[in-house]
Amino acid sequence: MIVTQEIGKVYLVGAGPGDAAYLTVKAYNLLAAAQVLVYDALVDAQLLQCVPDNCLKLDVGKRGGKPSTSQAEINKLLVNHCLQGKQVVRLKSGDPLIFGRCTSEIEALKASGCDFELVPGISSALAAPLLAGIPLTDPVLSRCFAVFTAHEPEVLDWEALSRLETLVILMGGQHLPEIVHQLVRYGRSHLTPIAIIRWAGTPDQQIWIAQLGNIVEQTTELSLSPAVIVIGEVVGLRKYLQPEKIDDQNSTTAKTLSPPAMLSNFPQSPLALTGKTILVTRSVGQSSQFSDRLMALGATVIEMPTLEIGPPSSWEDLDNAIAHLSEFDWLILTSTNGIDYFFERLIAQGKDTRALAGVKIAVVGEKTAHSLKQHSLQADFIPPNFVADSLVENFPEKLDGKKVLFPRVESGGREVLVKELTVKGAKVIEVAAYQSCCPNSIPPAAELALQNGKVDVITFASSKTVQFFCQLTNHIFSSNYNANASQFLEGVCIASIGPQTSKTCHVLFGRVDVEAEEYTLDGLTKALIIWAKNS
Repeated sequence: MIVTQEIGKVYLVGAGPGDAAYLTVKAYNLLAAAQVLVYDALVDAQLLQCVPDNCLKLDVGKRGGKPSTSQAEINKLLVNHCLQGKQVVRLKSGDPLIFGRCTSEIEALKASGCDFELVPGISSALAAPLLAGIPLTDPVLSRCFAVFTAHEPEVLDWEALSRLETLVILMGGQHLPEIVHQLVRYGRSHLTPIAIIRWAGTPDQQIWIAQLGNIVEQTTELSLSPAVIVIGEVVGLRKYLQPEKIDDQNSTTAKTLSPPAMLSNFPQSPLALTGKTILVTRSVGQSSQFSDRLMALGATVIEMPTLEIGPPSSWEDLDNAIAHLSEFDWLILTSTNGIDYFFERLIAQGKDTRALAGVKIAVVGEKTAHSLKQHSLQADFIPPNFVADSLVENFPEKLDGKKVLFPRVESGGREVLVKELTVKGAKVIEVAAYQSCCPNSIPPAAELALQNGKVDVITFASSKTVQFFCQLTNHIFSSNYNANASQFLEGVCIASIGPQTSKTCHVLFGRVDVEAEEYTLDGLTKALIIWAKNS
């Protein structure tokens, strides 16, 4: 037998200007399949969530004045992992070939016979001016522009640069006084407009607009890194290209523009959540549709899985119930998880939906009903208020003598529902269909945002996500800040999808700031829009 070793490959990928929303589709797909991720300091922490759980993540970012991985070590890492047959993503901010130090890495890969591919990204030199509303070209004011770094200002030809209409400067924050001095020295007017865009394309974006003659004074003792500097008359066009008046010294940009279809249910401004950073707690592996809605409204979203769903400790009770489905009058399903695992076991027992021919089905919530439709079944009853505890009150027929099957989470819950069904005369058979547990860790992006006070809103779509969020965070806050989660999150908006989730929030946080009127993710989105408008 001939054993062939898997061939590795290194992808040198541009991550864009900062925010994960500006990542290319190809770059996203490569991250989703990466076995090794080697990333730089300015890469958005949210991108670390795009890779598989078993991906090896290596931070090799170069930070000025701080210990950092040498270029020789980075080259060696790329070569070694590639030769081991790994799919390696070398993630660089901006575009990999625009001041990305790729030449050395490519030479090392070629010398070792490693396969590699370059994947372009949006350079901050182009994105930052655009996101600040500054055009780099204009038929009258700017027929050309130059991009350069001012990391070593002494080696630049300032006389030649000063004659160009528009200048875009990277890595120039620390040398701003020298930049101004050299340009004025070689003939640029001290009235020439200048813009400094810091942390472009992120919630922390800041913009300073001034003139060469007063910009140094205005930014004295301020941190201007990482920043893109634009110099030229085109900076003056910004005020004509902005959709509305904004604060230049604390300007934020929308994460992404909103496709009309995504916002058809929201008549408010499509950027109603601009400037808000929202931490979305959810199940591991859950769809990001809710996050996409929030991002389409201008929010910066950080996802934090706080719930892991898996099979129950034993299938015995559910399998036994499935074997006797014909004896039941009703099947009650209160979650998409319950549906997924119920039908998984139905198929495992050699049956299909025909086994439910004589059983009526009640579901709680539109999302659960939609999940049921994926199995080509229509719910016989959906309570109007989207909560399980309203099911009995609105039940379409008398329950006396009815036998009801209720597949649920192994840890229990819905006690009120079961009690009320029983009081009405139903015989309820509860069986464990799945179990939920707390993840082992917090994603780095979520932990950093919480610790640095960057979160404006935390959303909860179930009581379990509230409980597990506190379980995941209490040890962090108590050990580092001598506080529990509720104390540390004072000032952060707590947003709940409905009454049951709100009850748990009141118990663990002592408050709820936003509760959806309609107990769906669309309802929660609308509630957040109203909150943002009022706040």
